[in-house]
Amino acid sequence: MNDNKPEKTSLIDGWDEIARGTEEILPQETLRERLAEGRPLRVKAGFDPTAPDLHLGHTVLLNKLRTLQDLGHEIIFLIGDFTALIGDPTGRNSTRPALTAEQVQANAATYQSQVFRILDAKRTTLAFNSHWMNELGSAGLIRLAATHTVARMLERDDFAKRYQAEQPIALHEFLYPLVQGYDSVALKADLEIGGTDQKFNLLMGRELQKHHGQRPQCILTLPLLEGTDGINKMSKSQGNFIAIEDAPETQFGKLMSISDTLMWRYLELLSFESLATLAQWKRDVDQGLNPRTVKVRLAKEIVSRFHGPQAAEHALQDFESRFRDHAIPDNLPSTDINVGSEGLQLAQLVQRAGLTATTSEARRLIDNDGVRINGEKAADPSQRFQAGTEIILQAGKRKFARVRCL
Repeated sequence: MNDNKPEKTSLIDGWDEIARGTEEILPQETLRERLAEGRPLRVKAGFDPTAPDLHLGHTVLLNKLRTLQDLGHEIIFLIGDFTALIGDPTGRNSTRPALTAEQVQANAATYQSQVFRILDAKRTTLAFNSHWMNELGSAGLIRLAATHTVARMLERDDFAKRYQAEQPIALHEFLYPLVQGYDSVALKADLEIGGTDQKFNLLMGRELQKHHGQRPQCILTLPLLEGTDGINKMSKSQGNFIAIEDAPETQFGKLMSISDTLMWRYLELLSFESLATLAQWKRDVDQGLNPRTVKVRLAKEIVSRFHGPQAAEHALQDFESRFRDHAIPDNLPSTDINVGSEGLQLAQLVQRAGLTATTSEARRLIDNDGVRINGEKAADPSQRFQAGTEIILQAGKRKFARVRCL
């Protein structure tokens, strides 16, 4: 990583990289005007430590922070140790189980060790929202709650759906967007970055800053990264995640298993290669370059970022040697399988490839570590594969199939 702080003349120069992969920038002209002022912006992004490990979905925001950091802006990595005790209701159809203070602290410690594999620790401000929320106290929290109505909160899509479905909404859940918004007041943020599902909360920050006499922050939203199945948001609960802490060989293998279509999405949101370079790679593929070559570049870049270049090279060698070590036949013919618009689960794919007689048999084989994907043991019978994916399946020691998902 380059730890040299860029010259201040670069503050307005990187608009294309700032806008890269974004869903919305609000208000866009206001952000351009603030960049033109020539002073570093205070850029905030919050992460609730609700689980011990970060995955590549989280790094979409971290990558954007690093881009802004390299342009000379002040980055504030906010650990929501107070908001984690409430539980983010975003996208939930039920109240999120509460975490203990001990669980939050333990998870927060792991976040600190992981984020600085992307961000420059020397140029990053680490903040915890418990600091100002504890100072605010119960009376201050009541005054904060008085700034908004229940009707306003029910404008949130997830709250509205739960209310209409007569599913319970706990009162403390209404506090979450208020506290996240107050974080922007406490930090005097110029710009807040979040996922598209956080838009309501980000806008709340603007409103509360106005209420407190501050210049309202701009907001930048980023899309939610699909997991390796190509359908669902990357998450541990879906089993479609690639963790920052995954071993190099595991990271490499999971990245090589994504579809050729999803590869471009990952490159746009996860890679630090320039937009011009990615455009050239697309042209190369259109002219006959095997997409696998580009996928290897992506996998090496990601593994290098979290484990170093030597580990990435070793992971590539390990990936390629698995095919030789498991005696994959030369010139293995391809089996084309129509997976439909929603994809097929691994167990179905194994059965349709002719490696087992039934899907149930395939599931049992997967559960007993008897199936490999590109040489790596498969763990989840429900893992989905989308059109454009090409993998080598192995069942037992002698059955192989090169599968192309259509």
